[in-house]
Formats: sequence, C-alpha cells, structure tokens
Amino acid sequence: MTTRRVSIILLLVSLLVPLSVWAAPQSVHHKLDRALQQALKNGASVQRVIVRAAPGAYATVRNLVATIGVVGAEHATLGAFAGAVSSEDLVQLAANPAVQSVSLDAVVHAAPDAAGRFGKKLALQNTLRGTLGLTTRSVDGSGVGVALIDSGITASLEFAGRIQAFYDFTDGGRQVKPYDDYGHGTHIAGLIGSNGLTSLGQYRGVAPAVRFVVMKVLDAEGAGYTSDVISAIEFAVANRDNLRIDVINLSIGHPIYEPAATDPLVQAVEEAARAGLVVVVSAGNYGRNAETGEVGYAGITSPGNALSAITVGASDMHATVTRSDDTVPDYSSRGPTWYDAYAKPDLIAPGHGMVSTAAVKSTLYTQYPELRAQAATGWPELRLSGTSLATAVTTGAVALVLDAARHGRHRDAPPSPNAVKAILQYTSIPLENGAGDYDALTQGAGGLNAAGAIMLASALDLSAPVGNACLEGDIEPVTVIGGEPLEWAQRIIWGDSIVWGQSIVWGQSIVWGQSIVWGQNVLWDGNTVRGESIVWGQSIVWGQSIVWGQSIVWGQSIVWGQSIVWGQHLVGTSSGGTVVWGLVDRPDTLVWLDLSGGAAGGIH
Repeated sequence: MTTRRVSIILLLVSLLVPLSVWAAPQSVHHKLDRALQQALKNGASVQRVIVRAAPGAYATVRNLVATIGVVGAEHATLGAFAGAVSSEDLVQLAANPAVQSVSLDAVVHAAPDAAGRFGKKLALQNTLRGTLGLTTRSVDGSGVGVALIDSGITASLEFAGRIQAFYDFTDGGRQVKPYDDYGHGTHIAGLIGSNGLTSLGQYRGVAPAVRFVVMKVLDAEGAGYTSDVISAIEFAVANRDNLRIDVINLSIGHPIYEPAATDPLVQAVEEAARAGLVVVVSAGNYGRNAETGEVGYAGITSPGNALSAITVGASDMHATVTRSDDTVPDYSSRGPTWYDAYAKPDLIAPGHGMVSTAAVKSTLYTQYPELRAQAATGWPELRLSGTSLATAVTTGAVALVLDAARHGRHRDAPPSPNAVKAILQYTSIPLENGAGDYDALTQGAGGLNAAGAIMLASALDLSAPVGNACLEGDIEPVTVIGGEPLEWAQRIIWGDSIVWGQSIVWGQSIVWGQSIVWGQNVLWDGNTVRGESIVWGQSIVWGQSIVWGQSIVWGQSIVWGQSIVWGQHLVGTSSGGTVVWGLVDRPDTLVWLDLSGGAAGGIH
C-alpha cells in the first residue's frame, strides 16, 4: 500500500483571494501558522481553524469568531476553540489583539508506510516479545489503563473484558459500542495488549493485561481533524481518575506548521503530561523523499515535537529476536523538529512488518488484501509497517514499566511521565549497522529494551528528593537478548541536549524528579548544562541550529542527502561543504555557511 499523503482539506472550492488579503501587515501573518499563510497565498476561501485567545480574552475572541464564522469544539484548557472562517475574516481575526494565534484545524492521519513490501523472510512465530527481552514471567500491564486515540477498536476475544469504554469523537464524543471501520486502531491495540488467545500466543501483545479506553477520532479512511484529537486528549485528562487512565497512545499526526509553543495539538499533549499522563506519539513516516528515495532529516510530525511526549521512530527486526541485524527503515522520520530543532525521536521500537489483530470488516482489511496475514490457528491478522506500530509497542512497554513500579518496592511513588521517558531511554540499546552507529537524530537514545526498563523501574525509589541517590541495590546496565549480552545506552536526550553517564541514575544527581520539566536545564553531577550548547561525538547542537556531520538543519529546513529543502523550495549545496538555507523573516534571502572555512554571506 502506498503511503498516504497528508493534505489540507478545505471546506469549499478555492476562490481567488483579493490582493489586499495577502498584503495585510506582516505582524498579522505571524499569528497564522505556515499552512494558513500558504492557504491565503494560494487563494483558499473558508478555513477550519483553531483559535487561541490571549490571556483573559477567551470570551471576547469566542464572540468574535461567532460573529464572523462558525464556532466548533471548545478547548478550555488551551484557551482555544475550533471554528470555520473565511479568508478575509481570518486576516481580521488575526489582527485583533485579543487573538494570540490561529492554527489550521489540520487533518491528522494514520498512515502505515509501504506495508506490503516485506520480502520472503517472514516469521512463523512472533519475535516481538523476544526481541524486547520479555518472557511469560514478565509483568503484563495489569491495572494499567491505556487511552487509545485512533480509529476505534473491534471487540474480540483478543481484548475480552478489557475494553472499558468507547467514545466516538467523530460524532461529538458520544459513548457507543466499540467499532473500527478503518482497522488501524484495532491493529494498534493488538500490539499494545492482545492476549494472544486466537493465535494461541503467537501474536500476543506487549502488555496483554492492560485496560483500554478507546476514543475514535479517525474515519473509515484513516483521517480526522486535530480539534477532535484535542477534544479526546482533554477528555482523557479530565477523566483520568474515574476511568483510571495512565497512558495515551497517539499513533497519528500531521506536518509541523508552527513552533511547539503555539501548536494546539502539542500544547494539549503537554497539558496531559503535566496532569501525570504518559503520552506516547509516533515520529512520522517522512524519513524518505517519496520522489527520489533519499533519506532525509527533520521529518518529525506533530505532536512528535512535544518535549514531554515519548516520540518513537521505527526499527526493523528482520524477523529475528537478536538485535545485531536490526535496522532503521528509511521511512522512519528523523529529527530534529521544524522551527524548534528539538532532538527527536526519543527512541525507536519494532515497527516494520508487524502482525497484529485485524478488524476484518475494516477498510484496511477489505480493500488491501496484500496486508492480510494469518496466525498458525488460521485466525485472520493484519501486517502493517510504520512508526504508528512502533508507538504501540512502546506504549505496551510503558504499561509494563508502570506495572513493575507499582508492584515493586516503592509502590507509593509511581514514576512521573518524565521518569518513564528517562527509564526507557537510559535502558535502550543503541543500534549498529555496518559502518557504525545510527546518529541520535535517527534512533534517539536507541532501541526499546522492555526487559531492562522493567528491571530499572522495579529498583528505583522515586520518592527520594531530587539530588539524592534513588537506586536500591546495584544493577548491571546489561540485558541479555537472544543469548547476547547488550549494554544499555545510559544516555538521555533532553530537549536539544544529550546527557550520559552513571550519575544520571545513581550518582549525586537525578534528572527525572517530579519538579523537573522536560526541555529545561539538565543536572549533570550537580552542575547545570544549559542545553543550547552541547557537544555529542563530532556533532554540535547550538541554539536552534544543529550541525550534524557535514549537514546543517535550521528551523523549518529539512535535509535530503546533501541538499536542504526550505519550505517548498529545494536549495542545493555547492562544492567545499557549503550549505544554503533560507531565513524565516526573509524568504527571498539565501544565506550560506562554509563549513571548511567558517565563511558566511548572503544574497537577495
């Protein structure tokens, strides 16, 4: 199946916009995200938008939108609401000082990548649990609640008694009987927590005892609106106690159109993390140029640019338990993030050729027969690929970490979202392939190691004050998988910084206390690392620019091989290592930097 492309869906046929609309003051356009600016420039008419009000101006802005357009879902926690306005009114809206920002109510997708291309090497027995170091004696996620925000779920023996509630946010958030007309959500749920009953354990999920609270936001074609996703996240936060939700799985996303600080979907994720929910999101399937086949950087999708989220890229197990042959598929999105240049993904997990539960009446199963698989029992399954599946695998591992912590020696101090993220990164296993390691913008801290994460979570005392030792007993940072002892990464990627060394866990400093916000200053042996200047290997992260090998990534630019794409414009490199990119405030200006001699200059 070919990769589904993310597109902007307009409500009405595009019309020619008067020149005066695009000629509005530049300060007005700065309140609009990149997609809305481009839509105005292209002459689009009516837009679905998410409007954020300035502090104290929510009612004023709501009334303003109601006067000029249509008000949709309200997002009180963000001081925002969805609506539909004309292009002319959009400019007037952005000019109002009571309006903080206006974002496209973007279409989100669940888009498995090239799911039918697996070659001949297929596993007869599921290797997923084995490559994560899991056995039948491992914890199973009992008592952990997962909010699955996706296309729904089909009730089956795989999830018997564990679908706690189902809400359809494509229809206003009504509570209805479970269904899945696209099939993606059911597949995701199977990877997270299928009990393996219909396959006699062959395709058992990572955390087979978790409970599911399912929120449908995608339609039968696997598409939905950002505003519905935000409504689902807000619902999960508001009902986390009575529904006992611990984790949110977001195997969906849209291109990044604005900085994380103004992106409504990102801010909803950050609010969820502040409320104590672990949010696991997909990195995106934009690691490969669809036209040239080249592997590129800066393809992370929203909300994968949320600092507090656990952003997951994909790995290919090649149908083996051992890690030595694991690779990162070309389609898996690399970092950094547009605008903010955050180092993402946070880690990678198995996501290629994943066999899991099928919704047999769904679009994916009925219209794409090449995706169908079958368990040894003859039970129908589905085989998909993409970072969506890697996200599901990681969500299952998060459930195991929470289970281990709750049943460990320190059950009164469950790990915070930051702690869970740090545990997964610290215990991850870096991938090596041929010439050497994958860089941190490709694999994050490394490949998911569920067994190691369980071990560390069981031994940590997170009730200890920040700055004190929190590990009970000695732990050797090694996990044996497939008979091979594999060392943990022992490093944490923190915003745009990378920290490493044993003192992260059991020295005099600890980086995952409840009071530490992900992306702010990092503690290193009692000293503060300011995050915006750090050297990792031969690469340098500095401010919003990243120098990685011989390539430079800056803000909105994306690197394909030796070329950099700026917005919609492809800008090449000259000989001698000179990289060219555009300026945010001056799109008609090109700037170059000669890596060999340090020379810089510009042309208009």
